[in-house]
Amino acid sequence: MRRFFAILVTCLFVPIAVPSAWSQQAEVIDGVAAIVNSDVVTISQVRELVGARERAMREAYRGPDLADKIKEMRLAALKDLVDRQLILQEFRKMQEKGANIPDYVVDDRVQTIIREEFGGDRAAFVRTLQAQGYTLTRFKEIEKEKIIVQAMRQAKLTDNFVVSPKQVQDFYDKNRPAYSLPEQVKLRMIVLRKSNQDDIGSGGGGDKEQTAKEIRQKLLGGAEFERMAQMYSEDESTSDTGGDWGWIERNTLNEKLTQAAFELKAGGISPVINIADSYYILLVEARKNSSVKPLGEVRSEIESNLMQQERMKVQQRWLDTLRQKAYIKILT
Repeated sequence: MRRFFAILVTCLFVPIAVPSAWSQQAEVIDGVAAIVNSDVVTISQVRELVGARERAMREAYRGPDLADKIKEMRLAALKDLVDRQLILQEFRKMQEKGANIPDYVVDDRVQTIIREEFGGDRAAFVRTLQAQGYTLTRFKEIEKEKIIVQAMRQAKLTDNFVVSPKQVQDFYDKNRPAYSLPEQVKLRMIVLRKSNQDDIGSGGGGDKEQTAKEIRQKLLGGAEFERMAQMYSEDESTSDTGGDWGWIERNTLNEKLTQAAFELKAGGISPVINIADSYYILLVEARKNSSVKPLGEVRSEIESNLMQQERMKVQQRWLDTLRQKAYIKILT
């Protein structure tokens, strides 16, 4: 049920250029946000589309930042609704030649929503519609329009593209950082926390510092790090697993621990490290130098990426053509 409200209003987004006239945010109950040929896009449609995200935005931002984010969000929603209206108008032209979306397709969509979002409880589904101000008939109309938009966009996609080896190589060279693997170390850690008595007794060290040094000497003498961590480490999140942090990158730990960990060779044990109220002993079990995934390993991923880019370009050209032939006026 949590995803239902998103399903109710979500449409596919394709960015387009829209004049900046939709920049004012007057608090009106409803009005015309845009004219698209003979149809209108209302302010309430825009707000319906962004309602949940706008509420979340109001919790995360304040002042001018909030105003800018809401303006940007509403502009994006208006762009999408203009596109959506153009596509629906194009479908109506096709209906004159016999195109149609059968009722059973919409009914199947509704039944899927009831099954997946409401556990098959149709009554709960209807109550939720009513709470949101929808009738079942209106909800089916919305779903039908979404199916039409998706089908029309899909119809403009094609797989008749050939991605050349040079395109793949150029993409790989341009985006090489995305295929880089950072330097990593496989780390275990023992953590001892200072107590108030330690702080008072010997200038911030005391028994825990001495205990940490003794543990380190045992480790250097051959004691098993995993076992010692299980016995002594006070890090609740890792003590049961023998202080295991797995493979970490340089941005995982604070600066002092990072420096100590990445200076150690495989099998190396750090000195006792004092940071704030804790003592740390590190073991680097293994190391991985930074590297770049070879082209052969990512070729299929790049080809799929390039194919998707080409599909979106075709779809965008189709939408551009619809806009060029249309009368579109953005209102305040």
